[in-house]
Amino acid sequence: MTPPPNADDLDEPLPDAPARQQVAALCLRAGAQGPEVLLVSSLQTRRWILPKGWPMEGRSNAEAALQEAWEEAGVTGSVEAAEIGSYGYYKIRKSGLPVPCRVSVFRVDVAALADTYPEQAKRKRLWVPTAEAADMVHERELKDLLRAL
Repeated sequence: MTPPPNADDLDEPLPDAPARQQVAALCLRAGAQGPEVLLVSSLQTRRWILPKGWPMEGRSNAEAALQEAWEEAGVTGSVEAAEIGSYGYYKIRKSGLPVPCRVSVFRVDVAALADTYPEQAKRKRLWVPTAEAADMVHERELKDLLRAL
């Protein structure tokens, strides 16, 4: 797959070329004016994203997504086993090489947020209404998924 020509194209949906698999947690809670989504800041670009990472040996993809939600945002809760959607993006490696990824998204109903969790010093976290979350993320397919909630 040919890398995109510039950084503005890194959130384009992926063509049919093979992509690395990732998992993400769509963390939800009831807000005063409807459902709210928990976003976290990415490590390198500081953009708002869902907690996400690589599949984990010995865990289902849903369980891996819940683990990522814990590590990146201090989330405890319950995860649905079935994927609710997916989106594509290019992950920029430390070398600068863009790697195509396809992210399977799993719904997490948040029971609590811990004050202390593995990546608390590395990331910010923010609760926002679903429509606002759709405006804050960059990946077009993720925007569509959030707007459909």
